[in-house]
Amino acid sequence: MLLNLRPDDSSKSKDFYDKVWNVEDYKHLPAPEVKQIEEKKEGGIGEAKKEFASKQPAKKEKAPKEKAPKEKKEKAAPKDKVAKPASNEKEQTFIMIKPDGVQRGLIGKIIQRFEKRGFKLSALKVCAPGKAHLEEHYADLSKKAFFPGLIEYMSSGPVCAMVWSGDHSVAIGRKMLGATKPQDSAPGTIRGDFCIDVGRNICHGSDSVESAQKEIKLWFKEGEVTSYKHHSQGWVYE
Repeated sequence: MLLNLRPDDSSKSKDFYDKVWNVEDYKHLPAPEVKQIEEKKEGGIGEAKKEFASKQPAKKEKAPKEKAPKEKKEKAAPKDKVAKPASNEKEQTFIMIKPDGVQRGLIGKIIQRFEKRGFKLSALKVCAPGKAHLEEHYADLSKKAFFPGLIEYMSSGPVCAMVWSGDHSVAIGRKMLGATKPQDSAPGTIRGDFCIDVGRNICHGSDSVESAQKEIKLWFKEGEVTSYKHHSQGWVYE
């Protein structure tokens, strides 16, 4: 029976081949036949096992669970950083000593008044700006009859442009200058003490915080207005 077994006999199951090849009763046969049986045994079992394995139902591999994509939290857009003014900086005003005040040597006396009051000088320059610059500065008066004469007078010589810092500097600065007409200015004010004629009224001062900011920007380039803490600040403010 064993000699008739063929390795490609696909009708035999794995159990059958294992059982047959475990029978050792062919050992009494001649050596060539035993060798032949051994070769068939090796080949037969191998083929049978392959066939048996191929007929087994394939194991279903579990498909990996798809993980739901994590929702990415959108980062909040960075807030625009707003530059905060230095703690020692207060309201600022623009004060200009006109050509008559410069020519009469009043720059030092006017500066002294603002310093004595407690204001801090943040910028100063003596310059001759030219008619175009002065027309822009006095644009709100351009339709007045005296406008051409005003520009002619203001461009007749150098002026002294200043920025003063301190609480209520705009309102107090205007009071320190006095009324536009010197005859209406009280004694103790700059105009009340140093001038007589409205066409030679010594100085100019911003009339509002908005005007001051606009005028400072017109007369001073970026970086020309300094920021610092004055040593006497604690003796001027609580």
